[in-house]
Amino acid sequence: MANRLVKKVTMSNMRDLVGNIAQSNHYMVSFSALNTAITRHLSGYIGIDNVVEFLSRKSGLLCSDAVLPTSSFATGEVKDNFMGIPQEFAHTRIYTDLDFTFYVDRDYTNLMIFEGWMDYISSGGEIGELNDNYYRRFQYPDNYKVQSMFITKFEKDYNAQIDYQFINAFPKTITSIPVSYGEADLLKVTVSFNYDRYIMNPKGYYRQSNTSFFSDIIRRSAPSTYMKKTNKKSEPKSDPGQSTFSGTTDYNPDSDYAPGYGPNDDDGKDTSQGGSYI
Repeated sequence: MANRLVKKVTMSNMRDLVGNIAQSNHYMVSFSALNTAITRHLSGYIGIDNVVEFLSRKSGLLCSDAVLPTSSFATGEVKDNFMGIPQEFAHTRIYTDLDFTFYVDRDYTNLMIFEGWMDYISSGGEIGELNDNYYRRFQYPDNYKVQSMFITKFEKDYNAQIDYQFINAFPKTITSIPVSYGEADLLKVTVSFNYDRYIMNPKGYYRQSNTSFFSDIIRRSAPSTYMKKTNKKSEPKSDPGQSTFSGTTDYNPDSDYAPGYGPNDDDGKDTSQGGSYI
């Protein structure tokens, strides 16, 4: 018999539970650094030289509203596995854009930084903005996306916190800022950021790499790029003329199948579903 879910709860247990609810007004948004090209463009666009200092020290304190990131899965439906029972399987993780609202300082530095960042994204053209034949050419994503955007959620006793690092983030939308005569109010700007993915409680530092870490993909381009199938970081063999596949010494990467991956092996049996290589 299954355990009953309804149980008696004492007042002391309720105090321990309800008294440990996290609060929503303790957080910090930070930009530790920007790409050198962005910083150079912002310095010329805004005319100030402390862009990095402003972003890293002041911009996070001016963030009046923020959201913690979440994600969802895109799924595909399969109806043929079990009669009358449809099933869904995840195939893509989807990340939603983030909206951050910032107070605008009296020098409008915060507003101009985000405007300048977006201006840099589309500043690849060679004609000045005041020319009638002005056009926009966009920068490469590696030039305007950053990995230095963080949001930290903590409590007032600083005993616990959770960190999020955003990979390849950039400002996607700046909402319009209403102004009007009448009673004065604090000026705010809302910036929507897009990013490729986020890492919760990252350990270490972000590393760029041009080499794939996947060990289950057969490299067919050249013998020198074949990787060992191990649990360690894959590295190419030093001898480009030596095959990395076991069971053969005259493997031709342009025409032959890897052992265990061709339609038929030496004894004529179908081995397309498996095989081994070192």
